[in-house]
Amino acid sequence: MTIAGIIEDHIAIPDGVTVNMDGNVLKVKGPKGELCRTFSHPRVVVAVNGANVTVSCEYPRIKEKAMVGTFRAHIRNMFRGVTEGYAYELKIVQSHFPMKVTVNDKAKRVEVGNYMGGHAIRYAAIVGDAKVKVTGTDIAVTGINIEEVGQTAANMEKATQRGGFDKRVFEDGIYIVKKSR
Repeated sequence: MTIAGIIEDHIAIPDGVTVNMDGNVLKVKGPKGELCRTFSHPRVVVAVNGANVTVSCEYPRIKEKAMVGTFRAHIRNMFRGVTEGYAYELKIVQSHFPMKVTVNDKAKRVEVGNYMGGHAIRYAAIVGDAKVKVTGTDIAVTGINIEEVGQTAANMEKATQRGGFDKRVFEDGIYIVKKSR
């Protein structure tokens, strides 16, 4: 089913942010850092027009209309990342066995030892440039790319998940308690 006309979304570029379009690659640079992302679709066009980034499609079908919205969301996330950044807070929950959580920056992973009294160390990968800081029973994951920060937090939660148990019951493990929005 075709929707008549042209769909255009204009995203205002925030102050202090510079945007360059090089082919299909959008480069966003701000006070916190720089992000690059490829926006490639045969019918959806991303262009930088002065103080706006325009995402458009002529005579879009339903999937192309959805892709315009997806591209818009990615661009807004990039703008917010380079200006404010993203932060996830996690909590280490333990009832009997004291878990030992350490960050191995060299291997880019978080190591969880003595989980449920087990001897095997569990590992959670740190994705991209996300930063992880462990303070007591609190873990903070920060960065400018929302996907890297979110995936790093999810990796830690997944590393301490027990199979065959009810996920709604909070047992020993690492849980996401707060996301920056």
